Amino acid sequence: MIYLSGHVCSIRHPKLGFILTPDMGNAIPKGVKVAADNACYLNPNNYSDERYLKHLNRFNGYCLFATAPDVVGDHSATVERSKPMLRKIRDAGIPAAFCAQDGWDERTTPWDEFDVLFVGGTTEFKFRGGRDAVKAARRRGKKAHMGRVNSLARLRAAAAIGCDSGDGTFLRFGPDTNAPKLLSWLEQLTYAPMMSEIL
Repeated sequence: MIYLSGHVCSIRHPKLGFILTPDMGNAIPKGVKVAADNACYLNPNNYSDERYLKHLNRFNGYCLFATAPDVVGDHSATVERSKPMLRKIRDAGIPAAFCAQDGWDERTTPWDEFDVLFVGGTTEFKFRGGRDAVKAARRRGKKAHMGRVNSLARLRAAAAIGCDSGDGTFLRFGPDTNAPKLLSWLEQLTYAPMMSEIL
C-alpha cells in the first residue's frame, strides 16, 4: 500500500509519495512517487481542462496516475464530464484515473478509457459501492486508489477492499508528529497484511 500525501514535505519513504493539484503551486518533487488530482473536490468552480493539462505537463510524463475531472457524489455526471479528459490524460503519457462516485454503475463505467479506478464519493459510498467498484476494476486488471484516507482504520479498510494506494492530508497537520505515525501505519500493513483483511 502506498500513501500519497496531499501535503508536500521533505520526508522520504518508499511507500510515501505526493498527490498534487493545480491549486497547490508546488514544484513537482523529484525521486518520489507522484500523482495528479484535478481539485474538483475542493474547488470545482476553478477547474478547466486547459489549466489541468498545463498542470499535467509539469510532470514530464512521470506520474502514477492523473484523475479526470469528476462531479462529487454523481456517477452519471462524472462519466459525462470525465470522458474527454480521460483520452487527453493518456495522450499526455500519463495513466488516466476515473473517479467512482455515488451511484456508481459497472455497466456505464468507461472501462476501456482509463487505467486506475479512484474511489471518491461520500464516506458511505467508499466502503459499499466503492468495494464493488474496486472488485470490478480488479477483474479487468486495473489498479485502484482511494481518496481521503486519514487514519489507520481508513488505510486498513482501503487495503482490505483491494486498493493499491490511498491519499489524504494527514501530514498537513503537524507533519513532524504525524509523519512517524503515518509511516508506522504503512509498516503495519506491510508486515501484518492479515490485519487489513478482517475489516
